[in-house]
Amino acid sequence: MPLIAVFRLARAGLVMAREGVFGIVDLPDLPPAQRMALRTIRLLERRSVRRKTADKRLSDALNRLGPSYVKLGQFLATRPDVVGRDIATDLTSLQDQLPAFPMAEAQRVVEEQLGQPVDALFEEFGEAVAAASIAQVHRAKIRDHDGELREVAVKILRPGVAERFRRDLKSYYLVAQTMERLHPPSRRLRPVAVVDTLARSVELEMDFRLEAAGLSEMNENTREDPGFRVPQVNWPRTAKSVLTMEWIEGRKLSDVAGIEADGHDLPAVGATVIQSFLRHAVRDGFFHADMHQGNLFVEADGTLVAVDFGITGRLSPAERRFLAEILFGFITRDYRRVAEVHFEAGYVPRDQDMDVFAQAIRAIGEPIHGHDASEISMARLLTQLLEVTELFNMRTQTQLIMLQKTMVVVEGVARTLNPHLDMWHTAEPVVRGWIERNLGPAGRLQDAAGGLAALGRLAADLPLLADRAGRLSGEIERMTEKGLRFDAETAEAIGKAEARHTRSGRIALWIIAGLLAIAVFG
Repeated sequence: MPLIAVFRLARAGLVMAREGVFGIVDLPDLPPAQRMALRTIRLLERRSVRRKTADKRLSDALNRLGPSYVKLGQFLATRPDVVGRDIATDLTSLQDQLPAFPMAEAQRVVEEQLGQPVDALFEEFGEAVAAASIAQVHRAKIRDHDGELREVAVKILRPGVAERFRRDLKSYYLVAQTMERLHPPSRRLRPVAVVDTLARSVELEMDFRLEAAGLSEMNENTREDPGFRVPQVNWPRTAKSVLTMEWIEGRKLSDVAGIEADGHDLPAVGATVIQSFLRHAVRDGFFHADMHQGNLFVEADGTLVAVDFGITGRLSPAERRFLAEILFGFITRDYRRVAEVHFEAGYVPRDQDMDVFAQAIRAIGEPIHGHDASEISMARLLTQLLEVTELFNMRTQTQLIMLQKTMVVVEGVARTLNPHLDMWHTAEPVVRGWIERNLGPAGRLQDAAGGLAALGRLAADLPLLADRAGRLSGEIERMTEKGLRFDAETAEAIGKAEARHTRSGRIALWIIAGLLAIAVFG
C-alpha cells in the first residue's frame, strides 16, 4: 500500500468519524468484532454532530475534505447499487457550494486560457455569482457582431483542482482494491471499475471544451423539441478551463411558488421535464445526467432550459433496442424473450440457466397484468427485480444505473411541480414512439442496413412485426388507461430492498476507512 495514500485515507476516515458519518451505519447488522471497532471509532465524534441528520453529516464531512470528496459524493449519489439507496438519497442533497476563489485568480485563468486580457475579451466582467467544487461562474457582457451588448455566463475551472483530484484518486483506488481483496461479495459491484468511472468522469468534466461540445450536441438534438432548449456556447471565448455561454434569464425549478406566481402551468412544466429527458435518453441516446432543480430554469415564455452539462450519460443504439425488447416483453408477457435479451446483452452470465431466469422474470411481470393500476405494487415488482439481479449474478451496468438514477431525480423534480403526476401517462407518447421505432419495421430496417440477408429476414418477419405492433399498441392503451405510477412509497421500498442487498459492501467501505484511521491516529 502506498504510504501517502494510506495517510490521506486515514485523514479522511478521521474527518468522517469527527463529523459522525460512521453513526449512519446500523450496528445490529454488523458482526461483533466490527461492531466493537465501529463503537471505538465513534468515540471520536464531536458532540454537536449527534443533532445532525444523516445527509447533513455526510455533506459537512465531504465539504471539509475538499472538492474531490464533494465530487465523489455527487458521483456515489448516482450509484445506489454501491452505497445503498438510503445513503445515495442522503448524498443527493449534498450542496456543491464552496467559497469563491479571488477575482484576480479568475482573471489570470481566463487570460492564460484565451490568450488575451480580460478587458479585450469582455465589455464587463463581474464577481462570481456561484462557486462549486470544480468551477465558479461569473456574469459578464460581450459585444456581438451587430455591436449589441449581450450577457454571458463565464465558467472558470478552480485553480489546482486537477492536481488535488489526482492525489485523492489514489486513496479511492486503495479503498476499492482493499474491498475486492478482503470482501469477495463486493466484487460483483466492481469497486475498482467504479473508481475508474469516477476518474474518467472527472477528467472529462474538467475539460470545458467537452462540456461545450455536449451543449452543442444537445442543441442540435433538441432543435425541434417543444418547450426545451440549452444555452448557446460562445466558442471564441471557450477553452479547456474556461466556458462562455449564453446567460439564462429564468426562474429555477426549485422556486415553485415563483413559477406559479409567474403564471406558468405547473403540471405542464412537470410533463415537459419528464418528456424532454425521455426524448434525450431513448431517442438520442445522450442525456443530461444531473437534472436536479438547480440546473433547470423556466423562461418567461415557459421554455425549459437545462444548464451545467458536466455530467452526461449515453446509451448505444444496441442498448436502447435491448431496453425496448425488455419493455416490450414485460408489456406483452413474453418472459422468455425478456430472458433471452438479458443474455444477448451480456447482462446475465451465460453460465446461468435461461429457463430458470425466465421463470424469475415471469414472477416479476405477472403482477402487472389483470389488475387495476391502484392494485399494482410497483414497489414489490421492482424489489423482486433487484433480488433477481443478485440471484443471477448480474454484473453492474453503469450506464443503465445512471439512467435509472437520473430518471428518479427527474421524476422527483416533476413531482414537486405536480404531486399527482401519472408517470406512465406522461411518458407514454415518447415511450410508444421509441418502442415502435425500435421494434417495428423502421428499427429492423436500421438493423438490416448491414446486408441483403438481413433484408430477406425483414421481409419474412413483416407479418410478425405487424402482429407485435398491434399487440403492443393494445397493451400500452390498457396500461395508459390504468395510469401506472411510481411514487414515494415505491422509492422507499426499493431503498429498503437495495439496502439489504448492498449493506455488507458499503459497511466494508466504512469499516476499512475507519480502521485505517485508527491505525494511523489511534
